[in-house]
Formats: sequence, structure tokens, C-alpha cells
Amino acid sequence: MPFITCRTKNEVYDAEECSDVAICSSLAALGHNEDANVSVQDHIFLVHASLSSEASFTAFTLAGELPSCAFGFNSYGVGFTLNAVPPLPDEVVAGGIGRNFVSRDLLESTCLEVALQCVQLKNLAVGHSYNIFDICSRKIVNVETASRGRFSVKEIGATPFFHANMYRHLDISQVQDESSLHRHARAADLPKFTKDEILSLLGDTEDELYPIYMQGPVLHTLCTIWVDVDARKLTIYSGRPSSIERERSALVFDLTAQ
Repeated sequence: MPFITCRTKNEVYDAEECSDVAICSSLAALGHNEDANVSVQDHIFLVHASLSSEASFTAFTLAGELPSCAFGFNSYGVGFTLNAVPPLPDEVVAGGIGRNFVSRDLLESTCLEVALQCVQLKNLAVGHSYNIFDICSRKIVNVETASRGRFSVKEIGATPFFHANMYRHLDISQVQDESSLHRHARAADLPKFTKDEILSLLGDTEDELYPIYMQGPVLHTLCTIWVDVDARKLTIYSGRPSSIERERSALVFDLTAQ
């Protein structure tokens, strides 16, 4: 297990920032910014694992953690990205299942239905937001979970869906995260129906205090991913995704050939 230094409440929240845009119409796609404290930049890995079932998964992983607290996909064509939803103290259940164990289990899902079963648990320690895609069923869903067996499932359709680090559709008391509020407001002003529009949004820095694409000094966008469900490709961009040079630094995975 990783060693965790003592941090204030705000510092813990600030370390868990991510932004997602999903759409499922003529374009079925998911874009995700993986944001974290700059201190982890040299401690990130892509883990590829073969399982005894002859399946395999690939997951973005921080040193010392289970895969994955960020995003991953498997040879069944099921994958996910994650958004932390920082809880109020009375929402945390001591002795419950930690969210990293849930996402590790999610990496072995054989289909969307199994993935939903993985995250809809009654004995969670704390909630999370899961953006799950299944290339075989051509579906993308956002699942928001909380302790004590609460969850809400939203199937993504033709209306673009933006998610930061606050609950969107599960009715729950929550932290009013200023960064999320700012990012939601900015995303609402931007078009997000095409690949270029979504990647431009994920690369946006217009809000100087709380930008969608983070460049320090404390928080940094480690990478951006683009999932094209119909093309069955997942692309990782190490640089700003709105840049015309983005494809030069892209790492592309075939979601059907692990």
C-alpha cells in the first residue's frame, strides 16, 4: 500500500481532479483528462496484465496503487474512466470496500452488465463516479455510487455529458468543489459534439483560476484519453489535446487486440 502523508482536507480534495465528456449518437466517444498533483508525474505506469482466464487488461496506474485509480480497459472491450467525488465526513463508512478494489474488479468485467454489478455494491466505504464503455454493445454509461448501497445510472445519449468531481444525478449531500463548479460552467459554454470540439474543451485554459486543462503549479493534467467506440480505439495524449500537434505524441491502443 502507498504511504500517505498527513494532508489537510482541501489538499486531499485538490489532488483528485478529473474531467470527462461523453456522447453516444452518430459519434460514440469518451474523452477524459487525468489530473493529479504534480508530485506523481514521475511515478505513473501503464500496466498490462494477462489473467488466468486468458483475458487481459491495460490500466493507467500510480506507483503503489492497485490498477486503476484513473482509467483502464480489457480484452472484452469493456473500459472505464473515473472521477473522484469527495465525500462529506458522514458519507464515509469505516470498514467498507475501498474504491480502488472496486475498479480493480471492474477491469475483469466481461460486458456492461457485469461492470454495473461490480460497482453497484451495498458495502462501499465511499462513493465514486464511473464512466463505463462497452464496445460490443456500443454503450457508454455514467454510474455515480455512494456508501450504503446508493447508486444512479445514466446512459449517455445524443446530448453531450460533462462530469468533473461532483455528483450530477445521484441525490446526495456533497462537497461544493469550486474547481468542479468552474469547470462545469466553462464546459456548458463550449460545443462538444465532435472529436475536435471535445478535445478542444479538454484542453481549455480560459478559466485561469480553475482551468479544465491543468498546468500547475499544484495540479497537472497528466494525460488526456480519447475513446472512439466505433473505431474500437483508445488514444492517450501526453500533451495538450487541443494542440494541432497532439497526434505526434499519441499512443493508440486497439480495443479488440490485446
